[in-house]
Amino acid sequence: MNQHLKQLIDLSYVDKEIDAFEPQIEEANYKYEAALAKKQSIDSDIENLTNEIKEEELKKHKNELHLQELSAKLEENSKKSAEVKTEREMKSLQLEEEIAKEQVTFANEEIERLEKIIEAKKEQVEASQASLVELEANLEAVKAEVDEKLAVINKARQEVFAKKEKLVGTMNQKGLSFYQKIRRWAKNSTVVPVEDQACMGCHMVISDKIYADVIKAEEITTCPHCGRILHVEATEE
Repeated sequence: MNQHLKQLIDLSYVDKEIDAFEPQIEEANYKYEAALAKKQSIDSDIENLTNEIKEEELKKHKNELHLQELSAKLEENSKKSAEVKTEREMKSLQLEEEIAKEQVTFANEEIERLEKIIEAKKEQVEASQASLVELEANLEAVKAEVDEKLAVINKARQEVFAKKEKLVGTMNQKGLSFYQKIRRWAKNSTVVPVEDQACMGCHMVISDKIYADVIKAEEITTCPHCGRILHVEATEE
C-alpha cells in the first residue's frame, strides 16, 4: 500500500478517536448540568413565589385599610343616628350602614381568602427551600464525580492528540493539506472503505478501473462521485 495513503487512513482513525471524546464529555457534564438546571429552576420558583406573596400581602393590607375606613364610617353613622331629625335622613343613614356592613363582610372574607393563599405559598417556599438545601448538598458530590470522569477522558484525549501530532509530523504536507480540505465538509467520512464496489461515503458504485486502482492502493484514489478518499479493508482485499 502507498505509504501516504496508509498515513491518511491512520490519520482518519485518529481523528475519529478524537471526535469520539466530545459525546463522552457531554455525557459526563450532563449529570452536573441537569442538577444545576434543577437548582436554578427551584431558585426561580422561590423568587416567583416570594414576589407573589408580596403581592397578596399588599392586597391584604389594602383590604385591612379599607376595613378600618368602613369601621370608622360605621362608628360615625352611629353617632349621626342620634342627631337624625327626619325619617328620610334615617333611611339614608340605614342604607349607608347596610352598604358599609356588606363591604365589611366582603373585606373580611377577602382578607381570609388572601391569608389562605399567602399561607399556602409560604408552605411551597419552605418545601422548595428544603429541596434546594438537599440539592446543594449533593451538587458538590456530583461536581466531584463529573470532574473525576473528565480528568480520565482528558488524559485519554491528550494521549490521542500526542499520537496524532506524531503522525502528522511524519506526513507529506501536500497529502495532509488535501486530507484537511476534504475533512472540512466530510468530517469523519473523509477516508472511507469500498464495499461491494461502492463508496461507503456516498454509497455510489464506482467503475471497475477505479475499483482496481483502489485495490492496488499504489496511489491515493478518490471517489468520482463525492471526492472522498477510498481504500479497501483487509477482508475486502
